[in-house]
Amino acid sequence: MGIQERKKREKERRRQQIIIAAKKVFSSKGFNKTTMEDIAKKAELSPGTLYLYFRNKDELFTSLSMRILQYLLIRINDIDLKAELTSKQLMKALKDAFLDVYKFDPLILVNMFHLQSSETLSHLSPELLSDIHELSNNALNSIARIFDKGIQNGEFIDRAPLTMAHIIWGMFSGIVLWEENKKTTQKKGEHLKQILETAFLIFSRGIEKKPQI
Repeated sequence: MGIQERKKREKERRRQQIIIAAKKVFSSKGFNKTTMEDIAKKAELSPGTLYLYFRNKDELFTSLSMRILQYLLIRINDIDLKAELTSKQLMKALKDAFLDVYKFDPLILVNMFHLQSSETLSHLSPELLSDIHELSNNALNSIARIFDKGIQNGEFIDRAPLTMAHIIWGMFSGIVLWEENKKTTQKKGEHLKQILETAFLIFSRGIEKKPQI
């Protein structure tokens, strides 16, 4: 292994070390109360080292959010490859994928939704902002392909698949944020699962193509 390769691997290892530490601190203290100094202490690095990899807390948190989008994209692409699934099975698989994404890291997912509608995006580098937009678009396009399959099979109403993707993503994010803000005696994950199942049932019936009489 050459010197350049070793440096590249060491840089990536250090970056992952910071991200793992940041995830733990954000999860325990929340975004607003977390400082770069807290993360540096958890990672056992100097604050100056963190700034070599991330120029501010917003960029570091956004990198965590991108992991959620990457996981979602993997799950959606896996569904897209299963050509044998009926439209109802595709919708169930999509619902299960959203639940898995929530379970992957509820706190980071919630904060990612907040991030999408905050001024934080204006604090990011053009490169990172471009990566976020690319990942988001890829995820939405993958979801759209699932709806397009149902349309082509004659099982879904003929509407723009990408519009359907935006609606289902908006529904999911709205439910997650609503559940996060509500006071409930039930475990959030279980309550969210019940609501998401009902929401998907209503949505699925709404886009189901009725047989011609």
